[in-house]
Amino acid sequence: MGEQKVKLAETNEQVQAFMKNVMKDMRALQKMLDEDWFEKDITRIGAEQEICLIDHNAKPMFKAMEVLESLGEGNFTTEFAKFNLEINLNPPLEFTGSSLSIMEHNLQKEVSYLRHIVQEHKGDILLSGILPTVRKADVSVENLTPIPRYYALCDAIENLRGKEYELRIQGMDELLMKFDTPMLEGVNTGFQVHLQVRPDEFVSKYNIAQAITAPVLASAVNSPIFLGKRLWSETRIALFHQSVDTRGVGDHLRDNPPRVTFGTGWLKDSILDIYKEDISRYRVLLSADTEEDVEELLKNGVPPKLMALNVHNGTVYRWNRPCYGISNGKPHLRIENRVLPSGPTVIDEMANTAFWLGLLNGFEDAYPDITKVLDFDDAKMNFFAASKMGLDTKFEWTKGKKVTAVKLIKEELLPIARSGLEKANIDVSDIDTYLGVLEDRVDSAQTGAYWAVKSYGNLIKEHNREQTLTAITAAMVKNQKKGEPVHKWGLARIDDVDNWKPSSLLVEEFMTTDLFTARKDDPVEFVANLMDWRSIRYIPIEDDKRHLLGLVSMRMVLREYSKAVNEDAEMIQHSIDEFMIKNPITIHPEASIMEAMTIMQEQKIGCLPVVKNSRLVGIITEDNFMNITRRLLTALAREKNEKE
Repeated sequence: MGEQKVKLAETNEQVQAFMKNVMKDMRALQKMLDEDWFEKDITRIGAEQEICLIDHNAKPMFKAMEVLESLGEGNFTTEFAKFNLEINLNPPLEFTGSSLSIMEHNLQKEVSYLRHIVQEHKGDILLSGILPTVRKADVSVENLTPIPRYYALCDAIENLRGKEYELRIQGMDELLMKFDTPMLEGVNTGFQVHLQVRPDEFVSKYNIAQAITAPVLASAVNSPIFLGKRLWSETRIALFHQSVDTRGVGDHLRDNPPRVTFGTGWLKDSILDIYKEDISRYRVLLSADTEEDVEELLKNGVPPKLMALNVHNGTVYRWNRPCYGISNGKPHLRIENRVLPSGPTVIDEMANTAFWLGLLNGFEDAYPDITKVLDFDDAKMNFFAASKMGLDTKFEWTKGKKVTAVKLIKEELLPIARSGLEKANIDVSDIDTYLGVLEDRVDSAQTGAYWAVKSYGNLIKEHNREQTLTAITAAMVKNQKKGEPVHKWGLARIDDVDNWKPSSLLVEEFMTTDLFTARKDDPVEFVANLMDWRSIRYIPIEDDKRHLLGLVSMRMVLREYSKAVNEDAEMIQHSIDEFMIKNPITIHPEASIMEAMTIMQEQKIGCLPVVKNSRLVGIITEDNFMNITRRLLTALAREKNEKE
């Protein structure tokens, strides 16, 4: 739906004229494939980040157009609802070397800039597959983004289906509700990843993408709550499926596939088969005034944009979508993964991305032809099962074996993904970082969906639904600013609502940023000397990318020296990895000082590493308390004077 010049196909003449252009585009695509026009000496990756806008009460903020105007020129664009925006990560990156960490850096930069602009509009942003606090009243046509193509799509769906939409989703709770608009589509926010593929490998790669969709999604689920109901682990799948379903209920068992589809079988010959099926099965919803002369462009050796074909392709929502595009004057093919939800954090999204890309690039080495060992119907059912159950899913896998999601991912798929990334010459540090995040998430079983449902269960016992959903949303914002992956999040608390609001007393105002750190392989003797030389009591342990791995205190070092004196003199040569605190409690720089002090008091710890976007940025210790106390007393005195 990226094309702005689309319109409703209102008459048979408009439909027929548009279909003639679609047929021209199909012939052009066939010709370019037959004559080897396509770029194939480079592989690129790209992504699109959809984001929720929220107000100071953690509810949807309907200011997308105003925010977009403030953002100015850049990679930002509209989405279906006024409380959503999208970031297009341009330009695409060559899939090699440090491309994954570069993508993360670019995305973090865009997200931070967007957050800054939204905060100027008295709001904030959230990465979530579905905004927990969205209400039924928010899903109204008044909140549709005022762009002609969105109105045209709504009108087209209503022309086929009528104005009544019945939503039925059952999970831990059950949602049965009627709506009068397809605006439900705007509730979904995702993180779409693109991989450029050669025409000769498209069939194999696309079938692999279909096969791995379920386990990749199982590890990434992040949309369990809608309208206060705990539904599927990835409720986006059911919600999107039903929100743009143009089918009616008939009297007989006639096959009638939905426009949101996983597909009907393995791909056999070429990308053309997908387009042929979509043209054959799905009625034209939209049309466009095409300005290019496709046949003339081909005669002159110029690849056409295939606008008509792309418009129709944009109204059939395959979870793995085939894409045609042009880069540097040459046409190319891509597979777009539309399954992954937005969030829980950027680094979680990058972990999901690395997992998917690695599997696509390495799967053929393990399974030369996945269609010979896995039934398509099993791959399809695995997808829906993963949508419902996440990491609790049990899959029908190759050669008829049944396997749990956790076992499949850990024992088979993660090694394949690592091999695939290595084959693309991705930096080892990037592979370790992103696949490490995903492995830790699977080990802990704490996906974004699990965290939200568990938090909901804890909070709803003592608080009402509105308070519970607001606290969960506020906690998500706080944790996303902190940047730690979701498997490290503590459950949401009711006082997260207050902590989410801006504070004049922040950790970043008091934290120590002139840090002396060590690596996990450094010997105890080095750490002891570093503490002595710099007169410090705590040493953070980080990797070369500044990801926090652990923490060592003076007390721990003294204990090791005591062991060396009394038991083993060589112990001081041991690496600190053997005794450091792994995954220490952390705090983020935007947190309040009171929150930091409370954590240190409740946990009986003397140090809090300060982490943002998974990287160490500072440290708070007991030595900071005098400055903190003085600043707090000053602030309280000032507040009292202002009130008087």
